[in-house]
Amino acid sequence: MASKLDIFVFYDFNRTPLMSQADTTYCLRQWHHSNLWFKCIKSREYRNIFMVELGDKKKHAHTLLPSEPALRVRAIETLLVEKGLIDPAAIDAMVEAFEGRIGPKNGARVVAKAWKNLEYKARLLLDASGAIAELGYSGLQGEHMVAIENTESVHNLVVCTLCSCYPWPVLGVPPAWYKSPAYRARAVRDPRGVLAEFGVNLAMDTDIQVWDSTSEIRYLVIPQRPEGSESYSEETLASLVTRNSMVGTGIVTIPEIKKG
Repeated sequence: MASKLDIFVFYDFNRTPLMSQADTTYCLRQWHHSNLWFKCIKSREYRNIFMVELGDKKKHAHTLLPSEPALRVRAIETLLVEKGLIDPAAIDAMVEAFEGRIGPKNGARVVAKAWKNLEYKARLLLDASGAIAELGYSGLQGEHMVAIENTESVHNLVVCTLCSCYPWPVLGVPPAWYKSPAYRARAVRDPRGVLAEFGVNLAMDTDIQVWDSTSEIRYLVIPQRPEGSESYSEETLASLVTRNSMVGTGIVTIPEIKKG
C-alpha cells in the first residue's frame, strides 16, 4: 500500500520511435517526500496505465502528472544515464548555463548597447549575427540572427509556428509558453489578443508584425527605449530589459523606484 505521498506511474512508451513496438518499455516513477527515482520495467501486460494510490483510494492521475512530453523526456534521459550514454552533471551544467549565465542577460546587454551606441545599433540591424558576436555571444541556435526594431508605429512579435526555434545564445532556454501550441497558433491568428494577455495593450493604429523563427533564422526584438532613461548607463539599461520584451510580448519600463 502506498502512502499519501507516494505516486506510482506506469508510462507506455509504445508510441515512442526509440522503442520497439514489440517490446514496450514502461517507466515506473515514484515521488516520495520529494525524492524522485526511476525504474524501467519490460512488460507487455500494461498499457497506458496512469494511477495514483492515495491511502485506500485509487484515482487516475492525468491532472497530477507532468505533461506527456515531459514524462517522455525525463524517462528517456534516465535510460540514457543508466546506459552510460550521457552524464547528468553535464546536463545540469548546460541547463544552469543557459538559465543563469547565458540566458536573457546576454540579449539585454545587446539591446542596451544598441540604445546607447547608434553605430552599433546600425550594425546590429544590418548584420545581427556579426554585431552580437562582437560582444562574445554566438553558438548553437544563434548562428543566423536578425534584429528587428520596435518603433512608435510598429511592434514586432516573434513566434515559431513549427516547433520552438529560439536564439539560445542571447535569450537562453525558451519559456514553456513560447513552445505551447496555443501561443504558436494564436500569435499568428490573433497577435493583438495574445499581446493583450501579456499585458501589452497597443494603440489600434500600431502595426503588429509577426516573425516566424525557423531553424535557419532566429529573431531578436529591439524594444523601444523607455522615456526618462536618457541618463542611464549601459549597465542600468540592461537591467531594465526583459526576456519578453526581446520576444515582443513585453514592454520595457522604468520601475517606480528608479523613477524616483
